[in-house]
Amino acid sequence: MEILMTVRKIASICTMGANASALEKEIGPEQFPVNEHYFGLVNFGNTCYCNSVLQALYFCRPFREKVLAYKAQPRRKESLLTCLADLFNSIATQKKKVGVIPPKKFISRLRKENELFDNYMQQDAHEFLNYLLNTIADLLQEERGQERQQNGRLVQNGGGPAGPTATEGEEVHKAPQQTWVHEIFQGTLTNETRCLNCEAVSSKDEDFLDLSVDVEQNTSITHCLRGFSDTETLCSEYKYYCEQCRSKQEAQKRMRVKKLPMILALHLKRFKYMEQLHRYTKLSYRVVFPLELRLFNTSGDATNPDRMYDLVAVVVHCGSGPNRGHYITIVKSHGFWLLFDDDIVEVSPGGTCLTGSGPTLSCCSAAASMCLGSVYLDRCPCRSRLSKTHASPFHTCVLDLALPPCRAWL
Repeated sequence: MEILMTVRKIASICTMGANASALEKEIGPEQFPVNEHYFGLVNFGNTCYCNSVLQALYFCRPFREKVLAYKAQPRRKESLLTCLADLFNSIATQKKKVGVIPPKKFISRLRKENELFDNYMQQDAHEFLNYLLNTIADLLQEERGQERQQNGRLVQNGGGPAGPTATEGEEVHKAPQQTWVHEIFQGTLTNETRCLNCEAVSSKDEDFLDLSVDVEQNTSITHCLRGFSDTETLCSEYKYYCEQCRSKQEAQKRMRVKKLPMILALHLKRFKYMEQLHRYTKLSYRVVFPLELRLFNTSGDATNPDRMYDLVAVVVHCGSGPNRGHYITIVKSHGFWLLFDDDIVEVSPGGTCLTGSGPTLSCCSAAASMCLGSVYLDRCPCRSRLSKTHASPFHTCVLDLALPPCRAWL
């Protein structure tokens, strides 16, 4: 058995090495980006959902830079963030340009912290992304609170100005502090309700780290986002209680984006619960999406409502249902479209665009696809526009990410 395992291990290493050298050869030494590394991640049985999200986040430059900066700070006790920082640093400091890294420490910590991921079943990439970002934000807030308490004690012991009183300390502790996770991913929605009797408008703000939108047949990302903000009429038993009228009235309700995030993460809701089947099924619809995106469903008081986003990463689920299938990631790096499939890293044939159906992928000419989620970057003014739109026939759940683009990043 040990001999067999050794043979398999050697064969696996040889395959990884061949893939790595092929990637380097395909990009070419003159075109290979300076100080960039393209490393696949080993799959520990069912961790493609994790690997795909980590690759998308690694190629979101603002996020990568913050994680690497955290690594450079004084050593802290082990957490999911320290393990992520170690992984990113391991990739960024490799002598080789391409290769494979086992994220064993990160996976072990993830399974230790959350029993949802402590098994060998297929997991949801969107759930993992939410858990990871919220956990990092909580850790940063906790560390900031501890630093404030430490500094307060030092000031008092030194005979300087008194630190915050107990009441002030409680207020500081209660108020959620902004972290670099919020600076990068957080946007704000405003829920507007207009009374149809007195025309009074009330609004309530709500922060988000990603937007989840419904998908329909023969639709587009732009259409999905417009549907997200469609006006809804509240009537009959759903009438709205108007404070001005002091009674229940018919009203119109709509959602608008008030603050656009630096990185826009979109989640396309392809898994729908079917009452007649008593289970979730996958909506394998074709979705047309742009390589560049402007949100039109912004509120009247939105800051920088004309902000343009560029597509930089897509997490794709290939398969027929939420509990089966496989996740891969497509990212844009220095003008290349790359496909990350666990330990395999390939340049997308054609260099720019992907289409696919079910678990298979074929490539064509100028984009990537999104279904569960996608990452968009806020584009800098100096960047010229790229291409138009792309129809994605992926039977997928995708996670797309977007960053504030700089020519050097793309």
